[in-house]
Amino acid sequence: MDSMTSHPDHESPIHDDGTRLHGEYKVPGGKLVVVDLEVDDGRFSKVSLSGDFFLEPDEALEDINRALTGLPDNSTAADIAAAVAAGLPEGAVMFGFSAEAVAVTVRRALSKATGWADHQWEVIPPSVLPTQVNVALDEVLTEEVGAGRRNPTLRFWDWEEPSVVIGSFQSVRNEVDPDGVSRHGITVVRRISGGGAMFMEAGNCITYSLYLPQTLVDGISFADSYAFLDAWVMAALEKLGITAFYVPLNDIATDQGKIGGAAQKRLANGGMLHHVTMSYDIDADKMVDVLRIGKEKLSDKGTRSAKKRVDPLRRQTGLARSLILQAMQDVFTERYGAMETRLTQSELDEARQRVDAKFGTDEWLNRVP
Repeated sequence: MDSMTSHPDHESPIHDDGTRLHGEYKVPGGKLVVVDLEVDDGRFSKVSLSGDFFLEPDEALEDINRALTGLPDNSTAADIAAAVAAGLPEGAVMFGFSAEAVAVTVRRALSKATGWADHQWEVIPPSVLPTQVNVALDEVLTEEVGAGRRNPTLRFWDWEEPSVVIGSFQSVRNEVDPDGVSRHGITVVRRISGGGAMFMEAGNCITYSLYLPQTLVDGISFADSYAFLDAWVMAALEKLGITAFYVPLNDIATDQGKIGGAAQKRLANGGMLHHVTMSYDIDADKMVDVLRIGKEKLSDKGTRSAKKRVDPLRRQTGLARSLILQAMQDVFTERYGAMETRLTQSELDEARQRVDAKFGTDEWLNRVP
């Protein structure tokens, strides 16, 4: 039976007495996993796993504790998950958690993985900037967070000029129709994250970027990190009467259709970018006039028309874009104790310099011609 006790989404690691280590991890959509352990001569000892999960057979809990006991304290999340999986008896059933969830919990106990509550979060509200500057800021702020010069930050975009932002690895000629771009006065920009092209007119999208340390997703698979980092968005949409969910790998949808998509980039300095664009009131006719969306792109989407893939938030909510943005900011702020802040002048100056040196150049735009 589930406990009625309220747990925060992600607890900080606790070092009880300098030797006993404690970690907690709430599996997104699943159960709470807790571990207490000690480290003796560089190896785990006195391991005790607990939580409100389900596990059969009952004796498998001790099998997991035995599998963790003796592992080196520098074990990676993959090492820990593999040991747990290997230690389980044949036919064991884990419900509400997984070997990977145990690994995240252990890494948190060791302070090698972090939770949301371990960081002071900041929120930058929308401010109108050229699309090229918005893209450049994603690189600048991800680097700043990775280097520890800025707190982890959520930034909402805004812009005026109609734009197409293509993924880091996309071909310009394959994604964009030059006649449509010319006819509609579209600015085409390449971003640092992968994923697909985004058609963005002023006021027709909701776009945000999350800049975070990679420790927040330590032990979480690349695929699972998308839904993990957007749990707050799903909660905000739920408050607005929309039940949204992830369609692997990176599409966000409701039962009425796709509403958005996400992309990520991880930097060598430990910083990470998680970027999302959601359709608010998109002009589908113009979109297909500007983007080349072929049959192969739609082949596994269960639809024959690109127009039918996108179901804007305006129609689903009946709310102004500003109200949806505010609801998102409110939920993030309340959930993670975030403080509202602004871009610094030095960050803006650096972004504009990178537009001149990189993001505004033909060389960058056409790096995959």
